[in-house]
Amino acid sequence: MMRSITQDKPRKKKIAWWSILVWLAVWQVAAMAIGEPLLLASPIQVIGTLASLAGTAAFYSEVLFSFVRIAAGFFLAAVAAVILASEAFRHSAFESLVEPLMRIIRSIPVASFIILVLVWISSRNLSIMISFLIVLPVIYSSTLEGLKQTDSQLLEMASVFRVKQSSRIRYIYIPEAFPYFRSACSVSLGLAWKSGIAAEVIGMPLGSMGERLYQAKIFLDTPALLAWTVAIVLVSYGFEKLVLFLLDLVRRRVER
Repeated sequence: MMRSITQDKPRKKKIAWWSILVWLAVWQVAAMAIGEPLLLASPIQVIGTLASLAGTAAFYSEVLFSFVRIAAGFFLAAVAAVILASEAFRHSAFESLVEPLMRIIRSIPVASFIILVLVWISSRNLSIMISFLIVLPVIYSSTLEGLKQTDSQLLEMASVFRVKQSSRIRYIYIPEAFPYFRSACSVSLGLAWKSGIAAEVIGMPLGSMGERLYQAKIFLDTPALLAWTVAIVLVSYGFEKLVLFLLDLVRRRVER
């Protein structure tokens, strides 16, 4: 009777490794043609710089600094979004109250948010708040939509058999809304890192990846600039895979 949420899980098309190699070759050829690392460093130079950075303890300290704060902003936003969406689903008046706020948050440019929030909190915790604000409306809207799309026949069946509310939440609402929540998380994870690093570039908290990125730009160190960009992409990608893996574990437990 229950629709399997596994069937609703969106499938991403995998990137072919050969296409990555092709674009790396194009990058290498372009760098060699320009012949000026200040304008465009080659992949070999960037990999060498990244390897050099990875050989220092400061590199891991800076990665951890940014990771902890951006991850905290994401998880806080996910929890808050689920709570708000649940209340909005139960009470239409609450949804009407929250909706203008979500639209405002979604519409304000990230740079404006960063400058405004800097007035109220220190730059060290800026990326937490910015990641939170950017992720919140995305997960809220998708989760609320998932709850609204709950199969009415399942709810009617639950009413006929007088199923407890706690059982309805576990066996009906969660499985029905989960694909929407997971899809929103997949999108929001990248947004959290983009906005969080942008906040660090502007706020420049000492010991962060964003600060090192800005310092590389100030000193016209293009290989370091690209190396830090690659590091940010890799950490963001690993974080996304970890979170989605954990969500899929939760999904399988719910299905049981």
